[in-house]
Amino acid sequence: MIKLQIQGYDEPFEIENLVFDYNGTLALDGKMSIRTREGLSLLHKAGFNITVLTADTLGTVTKECEGLPIEVNIFDKGNAEESKLEIVNRLGAEKTAAIGNGRNDLSMLKNANIGIAVIGMEGAYAGLMQAADILVPSIDSAIELFLKPKRIEATLRR
Repeated sequence: MIKLQIQGYDEPFEIENLVFDYNGTLALDGKMSIRTREGLSLLHKAGFNITVLTADTLGTVTKECEGLPIEVNIFDKGNAEESKLEIVNRLGAEKTAAIGNGRNDLSMLKNANIGIAVIGMEGAYAGLMQAADILVPSIDSAIELFLKPKRIEATLRR
């Protein structure tokens, strides 16, 4: 968990939960890099609850997340955006950061306390970039924001 008092905001940001989209965000073509796996483990050690959300289009999430201290939620492709938003709200949007790259990540990024759009190798939905609080060039950059939270403060301060 982190608590950030960011210049220009009345209330501190308290983030306990990190919610990640899987395909296109954590994984490219269904595979996670070793660096990303290590980063997720470090986030867990830093006290974050980590949830991965996916329709598992490529059928790899269970194998790729095996041994990681995370919760994986697989849901139907037809209602991905609604399912992701429901999970963020169930966890408590006010204490959650959402990280994604696709159109079906839009609602969860808008509703989470902090929304981060990842512009990785798969690209990112243009509308998501306008809804996000922070844009990053890779999933590893997104993970590092929470391991080095002064970066978040520097980016969001007024």
